[in-house]
Amino acid sequence: MKLYLVRHGETDWNKERRIQGLADIPLNEFGRSLAKKTAAGLKDIPFAACFSSPLGRAVETAELILLGRSVPIIADERIREMAFGEWEGKCCSKEGWELPEHFQAFFQDPAHYEPAAGGEHFSEVRERTGEFLTWLCGKKEYEKENVLITTHGAALAGMLNYIKGKPLEEYWGRGVHKNCGVTEVLAAEGEFRILSENQVYYDDYVKPW
Repeated sequence: MKLYLVRHGETDWNKERRIQGLADIPLNEFGRSLAKKTAAGLKDIPFAACFSSPLGRAVETAELILLGRSVPIIADERIREMAFGEWEGKCCSKEGWELPEHFQAFFQDPAHYEPAAGGEHFSEVRERTGEFLTWLCGKKEYEKENVLITTHGAALAGMLNYIKGKPLEEYWGRGVHKNCGVTEVLAAEGEFRILSENQVYYDDYVKPW
C-alpha cells in the first residue's frame, strides 16, 4: 500500500496565523489554486480511495485533487486537526500575538505543551492518528493500492511522528508541512517507510510557519 499524505490548501486563517483546530474554516482562492496544482501533479496516480478529515478544508482539498475521478472520499474523525479549545481563532503571529506566553511550547517544547480547556495534548493526536494508520494498513482491499489522505498540519505531524517512532520532543520533525505538501509512505506488513516528504507541485510562495 502506498499512502499519499496531504496537508490541506491555504485558508484565510492560515494566512492570518490564527489557530484553526476544529474550527471549520474553508479554503481561500489561493488554497484552491494550490489544491488544483497538486491535482495536476498527482494526475497519474490511480487512487483506490481517499480518507479525509471531516473538516471542510481537508474535504475540499480532496475533492479538488480528485476532481473528475470516481474515487470515494471517506471522512474519518481520527485524522481531524488537533483541538485547541478556547484558543481557536487566536492569532499566533509575532506581530499579533493573542495567546498565553506558555503557548510557545507548542512549537518549541511539544512534550511539555499544556493545552487550553477543550484542547488536546500531542500524545493524544499521535495516538489517534497512529491508530488510524494501523487500522488502514490492515485493510486487505487496499493492500496493493494507492490511498490519498487529506489532513492538517498538526495531525500530519502526529502521523509522521508515529511512523518514525520518534519521541514527542521531536513531534514536528522537519517542521509544519506546507499547504498541499505531499508525503509518500510505503506501508507493508505493518511497517512504514517514508519515500518522500513535504513535496509540492507548485511554484507559488507559501510563507513557512
